[in-house]
Amino acid sequence: KGNGVPVMKVKICGITSIEDALMCAEAGADFIGLNFYTKSIRYIEPNLAKEIAAELRKLSSCPTRVGVFVNETVETMTKILDECDLDLAQLSGTEHEDVVQAMGERGFKVIRNLQSPISNLLRLNPPDFLIDASVKGSYGGSGQTADWEEAAAITIGNRVLLAGGLTPQNVARAIQIVKPWGVDVASGVESSPARKDEAKVKTFIEGARNFLIVDF
Repeated sequence: KGNGVPVMKVKICGITSIEDALMCAEAGADFIGLNFYTKSIRYIEPNLAKEIAAELRKLSSCPTRVGVFVNETVETMTKILDECDLDLAQLSGTEHEDVVQAMGERGFKVIRNLQSPISNLLRLNPPDFLIDASVKGSYGGSGQTADWEEAAAITIGNRVLLAGGLTPQNVARAIQIVKPWGVDVASGVESSPARKDEAKVKTFIEGARNFLIVDF
């Protein structure tokens, strides 16, 4: 990395404890995802999210803190971002374009139907958007992989986070095919639901970073 080649970004999502947050940050995660969707097994209360953010702030290299929302109002998302000291909102539901626009630089959209038109949402604060697997009735964390070939066509010219069924075993292959700006993982680095596994986190990050990606 000293040679001008961008380093693959890594987001660890669905963090549910201070311990896991600090472990992932120490392992080199660029983004920490905190889930505010109450139906998710990785849901956490805003008070705990605030505590996690405060602990991460103490680190010399603090990851970007992302709140994960599903079909929430702009008001609710903005309130939680402010109160919990979070940087970005990940819009993981079927939010209307108006909601995405209203969040401005503070929000990025999750794209699951890769056949639908995707406007070029080039943002000052990347990612531009996140690509996830399309699983009926699921808003993420399903463990199913996205269509990598289709995703590869969308990543050209966009700073995309690739999610969906990524694991320490397949992340390098996914990066080779899709060439994303970054990768996102939740269940793929867990020892049990909502509990991150340190060895898996480290192996995942190493696997993601061992690839040289062409500059955009």
